[in-house]
Amino acid sequence: MTAPLPSTTEQVDPVIDESGTAETPWQAIVWNDPVNLMSYVTYVLQRLFGYPEPKATALMLDVHHKGKAAVSSGDREKIETDVAKLHAAGLWATMQRA
Repeated sequence: MTAPLPSTTEQVDPVIDESGTAETPWQAIVWNDPVNLMSYVTYVLQRLFGYPEPKATALMLDVHHKGKAAVSSGDREKIETDVAKLHAAGLWATMQRA
């Protein structure tokens, strides 16, 4: 029997950038829920983000039919604020990298 050869290992220093960059913006995601009316979701999107009614309606329909919709994007701090506003309005929202 022969002894196993030593394997070469490459050390990697993991660096996790939590701040986000221009190449990887963050998104605010609104999730479908059994509580809020579709008209209310449309209203909230218009009030919080200034979307015209057709765009807010299209996003609301994505939430309703697909289960979720990305309603805003930008740097991490902006999206954290957007998600907090959505929560304050009673919507289910999270953030994720785009």
